[in-house]
Amino acid sequence: MQTIEKYNFAGKKAFVRVDFNVPLDESFTITDDTRIRAALPTLKKILADGGSLIIGSHLGRPKGATDAFSLKHILGRISALLGIDVAFANDCMGEEAAAKSAALKPGQALLLENLRFYAEEEGKPRGLAEGAT
Repeated sequence: MQTIEKYNFAGKKAFVRVDFNVPLDESFTITDDTRIRAALPTLKKILADGGSLIIGSHLGRPKGATDAFSLKHILGRISALLGIDVAFANDCMGEEAAAKSAALKPGQALLLENLRFYAEEEGKPRGLAEGAT
């Protein structure tokens, strides 16, 4: 059975969906980074193998794209904990995210913007009205 510990990520790009839904104070300072630290072994393994890392997460339950729920507020802490400068894409899909993902070199990481800026992230089809099921 293939496990992450046995897999060699050298030359590969890995998309990792993590739970970085961390609490922030009114100044957007992380008050508890436990969830970020919990993902570090996986993220560091990919980078140490010489892989590239594309990180997807959500933050809160935003009703559309809003600065208060942007993952840019936690980028510095992720970079510090990984020990590298993590790049940031201002969206989680589209041309910018695709171009930045494609440009990643081995040992580099990219954090995509909040996945929950799109209703589809919670399983709602595109164009579904607010409150509909």
